[in-house]
Amino acid sequence: LQVPRAPSQPAASSEGRRFANKHSKKALKASLTLGILLGMFFVAWLPFFVTNVTQAVCSCVPAGFFDVLTWLGYCNSTMNPIIYPLFMRDFKRAMGKYLPCCRRSGEPRPSAISLSMRNSNSGPRAAMSLKNVL
Repeated sequence: LQVPRAPSQPAASSEGRRFANKHSKKALKASLTLGILLGMFFVAWLPFFVTNVTQAVCSCVPAGFFDVLTWLGYCNSTMNPIIYPLFMRDFKRAMGKYLPCCRRSGEPRPSAISLSMRNSNSGPRAAMSLKNVL
């Protein structure tokens, strides 16, 4: 006895695989970016917090060493604007659009009026739906 098979739908299944593959790549890239950001945060701030607790318990940490660890934590904040454009295309586009040093030649400069209209609730707006947002 053979069990009858349902007719296969190769177009729909390949489109579904492509859709799933695209989203899994996006999720992997987002996870990688988040992992790098959190890793940098822990590398930069964990020594500061451990030293801070040690200083509270035994008062044996030199002031200069404490200052170096504090600045290491501050340097983490300077790394974020470097990490985001490396891994996020949308962030890179926004920087190129609004920062004159990152703008490509031939791209129009956004005016203050268009920026304020875009950020305010006045003016014409396209219909907002989940499809337009995504």
